[in-house]
Amino acid sequence: MTSIAIVGGHGNVARHLHPMLVAAGHTPVALVRREDYRTELEGLGAQMRLLDIEQDDAAAFAGAFEGCSAVVFAAGGGPDGNLERKRTVDLEGALKTIDGAGQAGISRVVQISAIGVDEPLGDDVSPVWRAYVEAKRDADAALRDSGLDWTIIRPGRLTDDPPTGRVELAPQTSRGEVPRADVAAVVAAVLDTGAGIGAQWDLVGGDTEIGDALAVLSR
Repeated sequence: MTSIAIVGGHGNVARHLHPMLVAAGHTPVALVRREDYRTELEGLGAQMRLLDIEQDDAAAFAGAFEGCSAVVFAAGGGPDGNLERKRTVDLEGALKTIDGAGQAGISRVVQISAIGVDEPLGDDVSPVWRAYVEAKRDADAALRDSGLDWTIIRPGRLTDDPPTGRVELAPQTSRGEVPRADVAAVVAAVLDTGAGIGAQWDLVGGDTEIGDALAVLSR
């Protein structure tokens, strides 16, 4: 049984991910900033450790990763219109995750990003959206350059629809929607199978079962 640290462990994707990892024989370690999440997270099968993504430094991240063999960065500043949190959470949180994993001797890092963040932005986008896209873009670039065994998953527009188990997963796809539960299932499958090291994939809803999609990409 392996322990897998989830940065942003109370997020919408993470809460789908925890029971999937448990079902695959892993122990999810949910890293969150509030003690009052404990009962809910333990009910999902996760261990809980406290970590403040914005206030703690990379050494604290490394300490929170102790005993884990992989890390998932599933955090996001959220749709609150707060421009500053796009930097402190989406970018700096990712950078401290990368640094902390290195300090902890963990090579496997899976990062949940967003589709299309490498595309040029027009002049008409809002400052908050620009900050979000640039944060995700720069976080992905940092992970690609880290020397770690990385995988970057870039989902399209996230929904709370029921999972389908069927996706389109490729280095580049057209934009589309995808249920959060299916994003979690892809992350769980990548971690369980070891697929996708050194790969960056767009993810939207599709017609291919997740296992088959990973098998094709891993050939």
